[in-house]
Amino acid sequence: MIDDIKDDAAERMHKTLATLDSAFAKIRTGRAHPSLLDGVMVDYYGTDTPITQVANIIVEDGRSLLISPWEKPLIPKIERAILKSDLGLNPSTSGDNIRLPMPPLTEENRRDLARVARSEAENARVAVRNIRRDANSVLKDFLKEKEITEDDLRRGEDVIQKLTDETIRSIDKSLEGKEADLMEI
Repeated sequence: MIDDIKDDAAERMHKTLATLDSAFAKIRTGRAHPSLLDGVMVDYYGTDTPITQVANIIVEDGRSLLISPWEKPLIPKIERAILKSDLGLNPSTSGDNIRLPMPPLTEENRRDLARVARSEAENARVAVRNIRRDANSVLKDFLKEKEITEDDLRRGEDVIQKLTDETIRSIDKSLEGKEADLMEI
């Protein structure tokens, strides 16, 4: 019973880490990476579709992406979607492809992006603490229903706390890596 609660909490905490990683991937570091465009949606025959499903995105060099739409009429729609995405990128069309140069980040931009990364990490920490609170309340409910003893409750709370500490350490480590990546010139 306690193992089930622990497994559920571990799974939810793992999902929180995955969400944090995807949020960090959307924060650009000055280097070109196709995952920057993961949140960009293109109007494809009246349906909002992820850009990765309507075009091939490759890293042309360290500072630019090359987007090759599968259908030529999509080029203006993709450009419009990138401009509306608040990524601060200006696409340029050359024939059947769209080039997306990554402007170099200024020191102020780097600090702002680091602040965004810290905010995302704090949101992840809060989510992990909420998962811990939920797991502990389930344990307390089992104690009230006399399904577990107080010793089992304490043991379960200790296991959940260790899992929480481990996950928060992972979040902090990811944040350190992202901040170092952002501050790298």
